[in-house]
Amino acid sequence: WKPSSERMRQFRGSSVAMIFQEPMTSLNPLFTVGEQIVEMIRAHRPGTDGKAARALAVEMLRKVRLPNPCPMAAYEARMVKALPKDRIPRHIGVMLDGNRRWAKGVGGDSTHGYRAGAANIEPLLEWSEEVGVGVVTLWLLSTDNLNRPAHELEPLLEIIEEAVGALAEQRRWRLHPVGALDLLPSSTAAKLKAAEEATRDVDGMLVNVAVPYGGRREIADAVRSLLHEYAAKGASLEELAGIIDVEHIADHLYTKGQPDPDLVIRTSGEQRLGGF
Repeated sequence: WKPSSERMRQFRGSSVAMIFQEPMTSLNPLFTVGEQIVEMIRAHRPGTDGKAARALAVEMLRKVRLPNPCPMAAYEARMVKALPKDRIPRHIGVMLDGNRRWAKGVGGDSTHGYRAGAANIEPLLEWSEEVGVGVVTLWLLSTDNLNRPAHELEPLLEIIEEAVGALAEQRRWRLHPVGALDLLPSSTAAKLKAAEEATRDVDGMLVNVAVPYGGRREIADAVRSLLHEYAAKGASLEELAGIIDVEHIADHLYTKGQPDPDLVIRTSGEQRLGGF
């Protein structure tokens, strides 16, 4: 759907025109028109929060005289009402995947896809918080992704830094970087650690920022940490081998003390864990 050419002439040069020029079919067809416009606003205006984007979507839809200017509100209300209160996940893991393929499908480059994906982080956290989820893990970058060409990796790291920084500035959620930070550029690692420190005392939902993350690397790091701990106690390898169990390793994972994920979402629609 697009507004008439007459309406487009009225909006020429404005943010309304820029957003409506992107075809609706480029986004999830299950979204209402209003929700798709919200997603476009957040993609074109990085840093816009969900509430502001919804308000702007309502204003835009009223300008083009669509009925029911914000139908997604009613849809969200129905979904929330239908949720079984006794089965809300305690921990949701989200693999932010498929951004490059989405960008290619709409004629954009990888950076456009990364920014569009990052724009969806805040609404996801808002929805999770609203229904009572305690922990959300955002897998933004895998250890394998570090092997991508510099022209792809550098913009992605920059977008991750911006997204995490914006979340930290809100002081709404407690951020916790998880992953092999030693593999990142020092500037990126420093910004992730600064975001954690800035939100350490926030009494809100815990958000794990997995950058760069790999399940095998996490197990290796956990075992290494366990060995160092028992070596400091003067224990031998034979003594450790005699007592080690699953809980010993769990106590040294990046997410120690947290509930395991009850739900894992891969946004590309593919059904594989990919090392989570």
